[in-house]
Amino acid sequence: MHNIKQQSRPSSAQNVIMTIKTARVPYVPEKDRYTITKLSDRFSLLELRFGFMDDQNVSRALARCRKEGFRFEIMSTSFYLGRRKLIADPQSGLPQWQDKLFIAMADSAIDPTEYFHLPANRVVELGEQVII
Repeated sequence: MHNIKQQSRPSSAQNVIMTIKTARVPYVPEKDRYTITKLSDRFSLLELRFGFMDDQNVSRALARCRKEGFRFEIMSTSFYLGRRKLIADPQSGLPQWQDKLFIAMADSAIDPTEYFHLPANRVVELGEQVII
C-alpha cells in the first residue's frame, strides 16, 4: 500500500491513501484504472489498477484523475513508500550462500520510485530490517 499526503494550503490539506493493485489480466482500460472514495472531509481512498503488462505509471494515472476532477498538486504531494532491508541470519536454517544470493537478488530489484514513475524529490521512504 502506498500513501499520498496532499498539502497545498493548511485549510485545504487532504490525506489520500493510495493502493496500487495489479490485476490478473494483461491490461486494464484507462476508464477502469482508478476508483476514488471519499472517507471524510480530510481523507480519501484512491485505488489504482494496472494489468500485469501495463506500465505502472502512477504520475500519468494521477494526471488522468486530475482531469476527472480529483484536485491535487503533484509537486506539493509527498509519497510515502515502505522499504525492507534483508539481513542474513546464520541460524535461519538455509546455507549462508543461499541467504546472500537471495539478498543480492532482492537488492537488484528496481527502485519503487522509478517503477511507479514518481517524482524522486517528493518521495519519503520508511524502512524496516527483516531477518531471513
